[in-house]
Amino acid sequence: MPVEVRRERGKALRTQVPRGAHDAIGNVDRDPVALLETSSEGRVPRLVPLRYGRMIQSPFAFFRGSAIIQAHDLAGTPDSGLPMQICGDCHLANFGGFASPERALLFDLNDFDETSPGPWEWDLKRLSASFVVAARHLRHKAGVAEALVREVVGSYQRRTAAYAEMGMLDTWYDRITFERLLEEETLPEVQKRIRRGMERAADRTHESLLPKLAERIGDRWSILDAPPAIFHVRGEQTLFGPDDDWLVASEDELAQGQAYKEYLATLAPDRRRLLGHFTRHDLAFKVVGVGSVGTRCLVLLLVDQHDKPLFLQIKEATRSVVARYYKSAPTAHEGRRVVDGQRLMQAASDLFLGWTKGPFGRHFYMRQLRDMKLSAQIELMDAELLGRYASLCGWVLARAHAKAGGLAAEVSGYLGRSDRMADVMVGYASGYADQVERDYDQFVTACRSGRLEARTDADMAADFRV
Repeated sequence: MPVEVRRERGKALRTQVPRGAHDAIGNVDRDPVALLETSSEGRVPRLVPLRYGRMIQSPFAFFRGSAIIQAHDLAGTPDSGLPMQICGDCHLANFGGFASPERALLFDLNDFDETSPGPWEWDLKRLSASFVVAARHLRHKAGVAEALVREVVGSYQRRTAAYAEMGMLDTWYDRITFERLLEEETLPEVQKRIRRGMERAADRTHESLLPKLAERIGDRWSILDAPPAIFHVRGEQTLFGPDDDWLVASEDELAQGQAYKEYLATLAPDRRRLLGHFTRHDLAFKVVGVGSVGTRCLVLLLVDQHDKPLFLQIKEATRSVVARYYKSAPTAHEGRRVVDGQRLMQAASDLFLGWTKGPFGRHFYMRQLRDMKLSAQIELMDAELLGRYASLCGWVLARAHAKAGGLAAEVSGYLGRSDRMADVMVGYASGYADQVERDYDQFVTACRSGRLEARTDADMAADFRV
């Protein structure tokens, strides 16, 4: 169909679900602590308190680690009727820089643990709410928080309209590189920050990580234990309980050779050939993030014939929070779900992105642990810079949705050209940020009462000090 016909199709959906209906914050008659307990099931028990310890630091940290709660709530909101592959955990800290296989530094979405088919507006709502929660955490005024939401939605709206006019190949080829950001930015201070970020990213390589994370013992490299963040599963400083299946398993059951072979089979032949030049040296558990704490995440150290390192992250993939609350086709392999979603939504994905099964049938995906990765330091941003970052995130999300869904014209038609959706999202994001603060208070009360146990990294690390 012509673009204008598709726009009209999207506009017609407003008769069923008006844009104003999206100010509803959803089904919040629930116990947020119970939902967190549900999402902690199956995690390494001794690491769950660390997850809660990281979340208790602020309402924003709580928001980052509680995607299941907002997914539950969004299921009780109106649905525009344009489902597509979505990120599922689209908050402002899940955007960042990383290297493409061609070594270009891109800015894009970088966390797809919760990716699944769902309503496109779920991503926009979580992103908008995250800026309000973060603005309050950074002690900005209410007017700043409102302006940030308008930047997110306005950018998403304008960019979606532009992608609606682009051919699909052009959309798939479109990349938001740091060089491109430099060309489009006019403020010298912002340009300076972009260049500084590019310099930092260039230093974040496997070689620079090696002496920090490992030591050479004879002719082998061994990953250094630093619990609770890094430890060997069967080492003296393990945080696995004695009854965990990974500890009671036989060596044959725990052997990683089959899992590695299955992973290689998911890669293109040239990537398999490239990995054939590396030898596996060591494998250790490595805790990452906030919401992922307690899931089984490992780091595999490989070395080539020139003693150059490659760190691969092996990350457990469990059921998406989106799939829990939005009906979609069942997933046979959660690791493949993450990989497929990432490849659909990102402009360019990691060279070694693939999936496998671990011992006892758990699902995993694999990628490089660190390859010029760069995260935004929002604590160091003033209101103006935060606004530019909000606009950038809106652009990235529009590109990801346009590429993955192929529905940019329909979404653009639904959004329209006025500020109506921005006005509605301001109301939604403010109302949901209020709900996040109420949920956070219940969470803190549960930790203080002993219903949940929360421990900080420093507190847990002290258990291992002499």
